[in-house]
Amino acid sequence: MKKILILSIIFFNSLFTLAYSKNNLYDKIDLFGEVLEKIKNDYVDDVDQLEIMDSAINGVLQSLDPYSAYMSPELFKEMQTDTSGKFGGLGIEIGMEAGVVKVISPIDDTPAAKAGIKAGDYIVKIDKEQVQGKSLMEAVKLMRGPIGTSVDLTIRRKNVKKPLEFKITRKVIEVQSVNSRILGDQENLGYIRLKSFNSNSDKQILTTIKKFEKNEKIKGYLLDLRNNPGGLLTQAINITDFFLNDGEIVSTKGRNISETRKFFARKGDETNGKPLIVLINYGSASAAEIFAGALKDHKRAVILGENSYGKGSVQSIIPLRNGGGMRLTISKYYLPSGKSISEVGVTPDILVKEAGNDFKINSAKDNQLNYAIKLFNS
Repeated sequence: MKKILILSIIFFNSLFTLAYSKNNLYDKIDLFGEVLEKIKNDYVDDVDQLEIMDSAINGVLQSLDPYSAYMSPELFKEMQTDTSGKFGGLGIEIGMEAGVVKVISPIDDTPAAKAGIKAGDYIVKIDKEQVQGKSLMEAVKLMRGPIGTSVDLTIRRKNVKKPLEFKITRKVIEVQSVNSRILGDQENLGYIRLKSFNSNSDKQILTTIKKFEKNEKIKGYLLDLRNNPGGLLTQAINITDFFLNDGEIVSTKGRNISETRKFFARKGDETNGKPLIVLINYGSASAAEIFAGALKDHKRAVILGENSYGKGSVQSIIPLRNGGGMRLTISKYYLPSGKSISEVGVTPDILVKEAGNDFKINSAKDNQLNYAIKLFNS
């Protein structure tokens, strides 16, 4: 009898909690309607209530994390348009931080990288228009435009007091994801620069490795992931697998069972276990962090450079019934150690910061690359 009474109390408490929660939610919805009505009747200027609703929806999504965002039907259609022949871009991967647009990474050989935009820069104005308060997708739209036209960016940079001004000309962004060459006094180091994890990066990397493996002089590899903003999860898994014999590469965890998975390396290291150095910096994000983090956890590579960005989540583009869409975070990445890279990134084994104002990747002033070459030959 006592057990039945306890179960009944638990059941009714659960019903009460559920009802209370629903009532609270309906109260908030009523409150939102009241606020809209007050704005319509009393705000100093006339406002478009549909625009306000769009802003409210976007506010809900952006309160979740820096990568979730709403796209109106017009914006969603534009985001789906192939850039070739119609729109030009700048070549930067961006996110949101505290309502401000933040550069995750400039992509090599694009207008933004050539102009001097750096990972971690904050974009405060686009063509004299304040960015704060705008959504991530609205900022993207402002930076896109006809090929050959220019856009003015006002940047705030850490440890620089005055804002920086950049005039950048838009181009069609075509990223050649893999470059390679032989380095070292003895021509014994296979250098591979991976700029992004796009749909055929794994094939390009494998072809490059096989070419190097035919060269008897090659004694090790240097994989450069600096300013690599990431890309496809499948590519991160495939490319990491080339350097491992076995073991976990990455796991994803989400609310849905389909988003909770573990991925493992297959037998066979394409480099036959040769020494490997991986270069990272603050512009290394997402898939680049999966690669560096997995090889670090397995002690397969020496990670050199600066702490990576810390983007450890997966976004899905979801169409909505009004013709718009939303970008929603559906799962998070976890390294083989079980650690999340969200907001923390991957810490290098050897910290080597960019030296001097004239630092440029793959130049004579690239102290990180020079250090890696010396480390390999020591």
